[in-house]
Amino acid sequence: MILSRLTGYLSRYGILVAYVLLVLAIAVQSDRFLTKRNLLNLLDQAAPLGLIAVGVTLCIIAGIFDLSTGSVFAVAAVVAAKVASINPWAGLVAGVGVGALLGAFNALVMSSTGVNSFIGTLSTSIIFRGIALLTTSGLIVSVADSGYKTLGTETFLDAKLSVWIFVVVAVILGLTLARTTLGRSLYAIGGNADAARLVGIRVGSVRTFAYVMSGTCAALAGVLTSSRTGSAQADIGIGLELSAITAVVVGGTSIFGGEGAIWRTVVGVVLLQTIGNAFNLLGVDPTYKQVVQGGLILAAVSIDHLVRRRNR
Repeated sequence: MILSRLTGYLSRYGILVAYVLLVLAIAVQSDRFLTKRNLLNLLDQAAPLGLIAVGVTLCIIAGIFDLSTGSVFAVAAVVAAKVASINPWAGLVAGVGVGALLGAFNALVMSSTGVNSFIGTLSTSIIFRGIALLTTSGLIVSVADSGYKTLGTETFLDAKLSVWIFVVVAVILGLTLARTTLGRSLYAIGGNADAARLVGIRVGSVRTFAYVMSGTCAALAGVLTSSRTGSAQADIGIGLELSAITAVVVGGTSIFGGEGAIWRTVVGVVLLQTIGNAFNLLGVDPTYKQVVQGGLILAAVSIDHLVRRRNR
């Protein structure tokens, strides 16, 4: 009985235990790690990836993939910077709006063609990246109006606004998953789409919501990044989609769909960012970061697979 309960707690909160142990290990090695400045910097760097990851979480729970988020990130940043030359706030709104539209386009393509979402969104990611390249002609788009940088550089209670935006989005989507009929539908579809359809769940509409939110979150991340630097270019965000999926899987959301939570993804994002931060503080060759991340993905997927086999 006790062993069963312990196993259940570790299965549910193991990622938190792992993160606490990681923090303690790094703190012993570096006295700069737990300083206020470093922790705020860590959170600021985690915010864009975190925004993308929480959107991707909805898709994976619903049993689909979105590999276009890195390209949506770039398109949104470029569009925001272009429109900001006319009005900075209109640029920010336009960037996020484009992300929602691209997410809807993904949903339309997947539902109308029936193609696997992994291959389908990989294809649309190439299209979106091409759009970003055509829009900029391969050049950097700079914004002269300093007002455009407000969202990306201003702080509240010492933390960047991007951090607070990430927190708000994570809380809203977390509550949506945990407390609403829509959230339960996402889980049901990811667990068994055919069974969900038989009980009256509109699978296409619910997955469209997941795609649109994924595109919107990726766009918001791109807009915040563009606002921080006051510029944008077509090749930003390359590889972010894989980093986001890494954070989702490491956090404990099942790659097979039907299981997971936003809070798990948040912990996964912060854990990955903490590892990167530790590498910088300790002067470790950053090449090993990819090895560590790859190992974490392999471990997370393997554990998920073993648990599912045992529960069958």
